[in-house]
Formats: sequence, C-alpha cells, structure tokens
Amino acid sequence: MIVFLTVGYVLLLYVLTKTGKVPDSMATWLTIIPYVLILLIGFFIPMQWGAPTGDVRTLAYSVPITPNVAGEVMEVPVEPNRPLKQGDVLFKINPVQYQAALDGLKAQLALAETRLEQSEALVARQAGSIYEAQAFRAQVDGLKAQVANAEYNLEETVVRAPADGLVTYVGLRPGARVSNLPLFKAMAFIDTSELLLGAQILQSYARFIEPGQQAEVTFKAYPGKIYAATVLYVLPATAQGQVQVTGMAAQPQSMTPGPFFVRLELDDPEIAAKLIPGSLGSVAIYTSKVTVAHIIRKVMIRMDAIMNYVDPR
Repeated sequence: MIVFLTVGYVLLLYVLTKTGKVPDSMATWLTIIPYVLILLIGFFIPMQWGAPTGDVRTLAYSVPITPNVAGEVMEVPVEPNRPLKQGDVLFKINPVQYQAALDGLKAQLALAETRLEQSEALVARQAGSIYEAQAFRAQVDGLKAQVANAEYNLEETVVRAPADGLVTYVGLRPGARVSNLPLFKAMAFIDTSELLLGAQILQSYARFIEPGQQAEVTFKAYPGKIYAATVLYVLPATAQGQVQVTGMAAQPQSMTPGPFFVRLELDDPEIAAKLIPGSLGSVAIYTSKVTVAHIIRKVMIRMDAIMNYVDPR
C-alpha cells in the first residue's frame, strides 16, 4: 500500500512539474522523503495496532466417537460427508448380550417384588419379620438400579450423532469389534452446529482489541467479497502460557512471541452457514485507536480480497 501511495505521489509531482504548477527541481523531488516518512510514522506504523490485521480461519469441533459399550458392529448406515441431524444413527452394536442381561435382571426383579409383597403381607398380619421385609425392599431397589443400568447399556448399542454435523471418513465396517476404552476412537464426527471464526493477531498489535469492535473479513474461497464481523473476545490464554505437570524440573525454551487468538462472529448468519470448516482468509479489526488510519486498512483489506482472484494460495 505504501508503494502504491508513493507511486501516486510521484505521478502527481510529475504532472505538476510538467504543467508548471511546481518547479522541476531537486527540492521538489526530495519532498518524496518526508512524504514517505509521514506515511510511515503518521499512518502505517500506528495502523498496525489501531487497525490490526491477521489470518482468519473457520473451525469446527471434531468429536471422537467412542461407544459407551463394547461389542461387535452389526450395521454402519452412515455415509461419509452426508449431513446428519442430532440423533441420527452412526452405527449399531450387537445387542444380544445386553438384551439378555436386561431380561435376567427383570426376572430377578419380578421375583424380588413378589417376595416383598408376600413379606409385607405377613408383617401386616404380624406373622412375619419386619427386617426380612426391609431386606426384600433393599433387594428390589438394588435390582431396579441394575435394570436401569442394563436398559442404558442396551440403548447405547445404537450409537447416534451427538449434534448436527457429518463424518468425513467412515472406516468402520460390520464385523469389527469396538471398545468403550477412552483411547479407542470408532470415528471422528465433525460438529457443524457451531462454526468458530478465529483470527491470529501479533501480540504487539492486539493490545487495543476489545469485544464489540467492528471487523471486516475476506476469504480465499470467496475472492472479491468483504464480510462484516464483530469481535467476541480475545482468548485469555495460549498454549505457550500453559504449565503442565511432568515431574521434571523446568526446562529452558525458546521465547518467541506467539500470536493471540481473537474470536469473531460474522454479522450475516447466512454467510457463516455457507463457510466450510478450514476456510482461510484475512481480517481487519478496527479498534478505537488511530481511527484516521482505518480508511487505509479498509482499502488494503479490499485489495486483499481482489488479489484472491490472482493468488488463491
């Protein structure tokens, strides 16, 4: 941008000297130096924190699907990259052993309830032990809890989508055996019910960014287009600020200032719904500082949008 403005100033001087408006002298052409310095010091350097820019990307949550019960896969009706609704079936596990466990517990519960009724009837006629009736009551309550757990296990043999989204790759096949261990992943589910729009801003330029500020975004996937956005918040921590307990003494690390992450929201929800997770672009955030430089940043972000036609990388 500064090159563009400098070339424009040189062309202006050329026209003025040719028309005799200003003298064609060394002093006239040396005015380019203070002109460039004014641009740098007065506009472009302050613009970096008054209207910071950075890369922006659309993100979606990836949910590892681990079944709550183990067993043999009987059916995988889901298709890769097909939109799914919350509750749609991802795959089914053989329910025989879980149905059998439930039936056995229900039979025990029915017998325990019968014995409880008989015992309470004897207690009412003062012909039985109240302690025996209480024992049967505890047995019934315990069996009811086991039946509820068995019903839950049986229901979990049908694994369903946790939210609206899709499965990008389906490697699971009938006959495979799945586990309910934490490290086992049957498939990865992409949650498209909420897309995240995040930007990376250099630390020295992010100090005046606050929630509610206006921003403009352009995406590689939609060259020439500018979309209005709003700053939601600046993430209060980054990976560089994490301390993990390892049982070892602190080790020296290279201290490079990583960027801060800014969460944005597009003002038009219809545009947000069209974005594919992974869409990359640029953002310009307009803070309350150096507002005079906002117009330059607005021009620059529009130049980026146009350049997306030429350079799609």
